[in-house]
Amino acid sequence: MASKFFLRLKRLQVQPWSTWNRCLASGAMDRQGVTGVVLLSCGSFNPITNMHLRMFELARDYLEDTGKYRVVKGIISPVGDGYNKKGLIESFHRIRMARLATVTSDWIEVDGWESEQLDWVETARVMRHHCENLVSAEPNADEVDTVKVGRKRKHKEMDSRCEDLCSKRHRADCPRLMMLCGADILESFAVPGLWKQEDLEEIASHGLVCVTRSGSDAEAFIHSSDLLWRHRHDIHMVREWVANDVSATQMRRALRRGQSVRYLLPDAVVSYIRENGLYTAESEEKNSGVVLAPLEKHSENKSSPAS
Repeated sequence: MASKFFLRLKRLQVQPWSTWNRCLASGAMDRQGVTGVVLLSCGSFNPITNMHLRMFELARDYLEDTGKYRVVKGIISPVGDGYNKKGLIESFHRIRMARLATVTSDWIEVDGWESEQLDWVETARVMRHHCENLVSAEPNADEVDTVKVGRKRKHKEMDSRCEDLCSKRHRADCPRLMMLCGADILESFAVPGLWKQEDLEEIASHGLVCVTRSGSDAEAFIHSSDLLWRHRHDIHMVREWVANDVSATQMRRALRRGQSVRYLLPDAVVSYIRENGLYTAESEEKNSGVVLAPLEKHSENKSSPAS
């Protein structure tokens, strides 16, 4: 009798999560013309700050206040070590800090797929990966993904399927995936060689939610970019009226100088950094002199002879 009770209890405990996944996949949370939205934030998170988390809350408030959207999930996707950014510490530390920072959130989660890749992965491909997760109705999809045999072929097929599936973002049965970013990311679109134009088209077509900082003029930047202007109706500008200019760069500087960062980073993250001796003068020199992965990759593509 007791064993039956515990079996039933186990099923009840598992049910909410599986039901949540089914709701996302089927778009069951959309009703009365309200579109479900999943916010995806890609970046270094080196380290994750309170402002990173605040951006999710600001974006959700803004979108839901329009009456057109219901934010059902937030995803933090730290970049892999192959990005080669100066001062970028190991991804397993950044993933752990992000998970500590979101432990109290009931809607923001950390995804390690991007950081687990051996080589740097374009943001557009990361979006395709998450889009595939949303639209796929295949049972045991996670188990299939872990099979090593034929993994490269599967990823190729997934990318081609996602290009078609994600283009149908207005489908009523699928939440819409939007990229959440700061004005600095938006303005980086203009940096020569950093982004491929076709990737920017794909990212912008999904939808962008941009949280602006003081001193930035993201609206003017959109106006000056033909690409972004074409997608202006899919770009949502969110202004933070409570000034908060906390950046990961400032946090690393304070940490290596032995200054306090309490109340700027989640307490659990501060403790983790202290316990593991992270962000020193030595770690800030990591990848110094190394070309940023996207610049190197896009440069190689340009120099390769056309087939």
